[in-house]
Amino acid sequence: MKTRAAVAYEVNGPWVIDEFEIEDPGPEEILIKMAYAGLCHSDEHVRLGDFTEAVLPMVCGHEGSGVVEAVGPGVRGLAVGDHVAASFIPSCGRCPSCAEGMQYLCDNGEEIQRGKARHKGPTGMVRAMSGIGTFSEYSVVHENSIVKVGDWYPLDAVAVTSCGVATGWGSAVNVAGVKAGDTVVVIGTGGIGINAVQGAAMAGAANVIAVDPVEMKREFAQTVGATHAVSSIEEAGPLVEELSWGRGANSVLLTVGDATSDLFAPAMALVGKAGSLTLTSLSNVTQNEITLNTVDLAMMGKHLHGSIYGYCNPRSDIPKLLRLYDQGKLKLDELITARYKLDDINEGYRAMHAGENIRAVIDYSL
Repeated sequence: MKTRAAVAYEVNGPWVIDEFEIEDPGPEEILIKMAYAGLCHSDEHVRLGDFTEAVLPMVCGHEGSGVVEAVGPGVRGLAVGDHVAASFIPSCGRCPSCAEGMQYLCDNGEEIQRGKARHKGPTGMVRAMSGIGTFSEYSVVHENSIVKVGDWYPLDAVAVTSCGVATGWGSAVNVAGVKAGDTVVVIGTGGIGINAVQGAAMAGAANVIAVDPVEMKREFAQTVGATHAVSSIEEAGPLVEELSWGRGANSVLLTVGDATSDLFAPAMALVGKAGSLTLTSLSNVTQNEITLNTVDLAMMGKHLHGSIYGYCNPRSDIPKLLRLYDQGKLKLDELITARYKLDDINEGYRAMHAGENIRAVIDYSL
C-alpha cells in the first residue's frame, strides 16, 4: 500500500515529504494507521547529524499513536482496530533486563530498533526511526514496540504519553526518586521537562523550580506543578538556597534539548548533600567530556544519573499514566500547544527551536 512520510535525507537538509510503498506486516509485526505523531527534539538530533550521517536517510518519528490496521503471523494480544501507543524502546518481556523490571533497557531492543527497511521510495528502501516511523501515515512496527491502550483515551493524549510524558515524569519519579518535601530543580521545560515538573509535583515535592529562558514555558510550568520559575541556572542558585534552608536541591533534572558540556557543573552546584543530578537529554554522539568538581561529587555524596525513557516500563507505565490522566491528576491535553499537517513539519520544528510550543503534534486528520 502507499503512504506519505517525512524523511530526513541529508544532514541539515529539510524534512522532505515523499510517497512510499510500504510492505505488508511480517511475523510478529503490525501495520498501524497513525493518528498523531509528536514533534520530539530527538528526531531533530537525527536530522542534524548528531547521531552521525550513517543513519540517513530515515523516516523519523518515534512518539505517536494510532490504530491497528493489520496484523502479521504470530502477533499476540493485538487485533485489527486496537488503539495503540508507540514505544521507542521495544520490550520483549523475556530477556534478563525485562525480567528484572528494566524494559527500558531491553536486551533485544537494539535489533528491533534498527528494524527492517519497510518504506520503498524514490531512493530505494528507507528505514524507520526506532523501528517505528510515526512521521508516516502508515507504518509496519514490531509488536514489541507497541502498547495497547483503552479505546476511550483520546489518541492525541496517548501520543504524547508514549515518549515525552513517560520520559519526563519517570525521570522525576523513577530515576531521581523525588520524595514528599523535596526541593527539585528542572532545567528546561519543553516536552520532556514539563513532565518532570508534573512528576516531581505529583511525588509531593515541596519546591519545584522550573528553569527556562522562555517566558511562556516558565508560565506554563507553574500551571502544572512548578512552585517557582526562573530564566537561568544562575538565577536558580539563590532561590534554591533560600527554599532549601541552605541545604541545596535534593534533585536537579537536566531536561534541555541539547545537553552541552557547559551545563553540568552549574547544574551540579545546585545539588545538595547526597542529592542527584539526572540527565534526561541528548547531545551530539561525539560529546565525550563534561566538567564536574570531583571533590564536591565524592565528599558531598552526590549522584549523577543517566536516564533513558525515565526508567519507565512501557507496557505497565503507559497505561498507568493514562489512568492518572483519566482521573484528572496528570495534564496531557494542555501539553499540546500546536497541531500541524504532515506537510507542515518543517514549520513545526522551526517553532520548537524558537521556543513557541510545549509539545506540538502532527495530526493526520488535518
